[in-house]
Amino acid sequence: MKIAILSRNKNLYSTRRLIEACEQRGHETLVLDVLRTYIDITSNKPEARFKGEVLPYFDAVIPRIGASVTFYGTAVLRQFEVMGSFPLNESVAISRSRDKLRSLQLLARKNVGLPSTGFANSPDDVQDLIKMAGGAPLVVKLLEGTQGVGVVLAETKKAAESVIEAFMGLKANILVQEYIKESSGADIRCLVVGGKVVAAMKRQAQPGEFRSNLHRGGSAILTKISPLERATAVKAANVMGLNVAGVDLLRSERGPLVMEVNSSPGLRGIEEATGKDIANLIIEFIEKTAKPHKTRTKGKG
Repeated sequence: MKIAILSRNKNLYSTRRLIEACEQRGHETLVLDVLRTYIDITSNKPEARFKGEVLPYFDAVIPRIGASVTFYGTAVLRQFEVMGSFPLNESVAISRSRDKLRSLQLLARKNVGLPSTGFANSPDDVQDLIKMAGGAPLVVKLLEGTQGVGVVLAETKKAAESVIEAFMGLKANILVQEYIKESSGADIRCLVVGGKVVAAMKRQAQPGEFRSNLHRGGSAILTKISPLERATAVKAANVMGLNVAGVDLLRSERGPLVMEVNSSPGLRGIEEATGKDIANLIIEFIEKTAKPHKTRTKGKG
């Protein structure tokens, strides 16, 4: 097969592992910097170009699109979809999962467990917003934040009021979310490939920190998940329409709660923690699934 990987940097761990897996399985691979890939939109012969050259047809495209380039990256991926290439994750599904508010609303509609979450525009509604999230302590999240950036734990009602009003004063869109005390600064990252959880790790925050992101110094270990946690992760990925997803769960007294669904999960942490060859499983899924013009969402939002 001829496989394109949309990545800003071919030396990143996840990109390198995908290249290695493709080569080991006998596929031809080309890494394309998504911001240097541009498109010719025409009815008769839509094309994608890279550094002045018309790109060939690819049997499959693996998007590794960073959050900061989601709009442009999904436009390029959509062009490959129009040309008939099989996308590992579709452009619509990526856009859906990257919008934190939209993704939570879609998950709630399908009765997926979530922390209580509020969203408001006016400072006049701050008091009720805090009540909706169960009171302090609570978590305030920037909608545009990634890897734990823009996430604040407000430990008292006064602190919550100050943080929320400050963000509102800056015209920043925020979510106010219930703090799950019993999770003790830990979450579970489930890696879903093709409707199955193929690996899971427990991420633990550093002492004095509540964010468990590995980029923020958190540690990761192999963990065993319950059947309910496994089913929740698979359902969350399916609701988003993602073939490959990193689903982050919090363990609460009322069961697993989905914190986020990541459409471009990093492979290093989970491969090192679990010893699983995730990159190989992803390419194996593409081999079994890829067909021309095969998409699930059909342009639906």
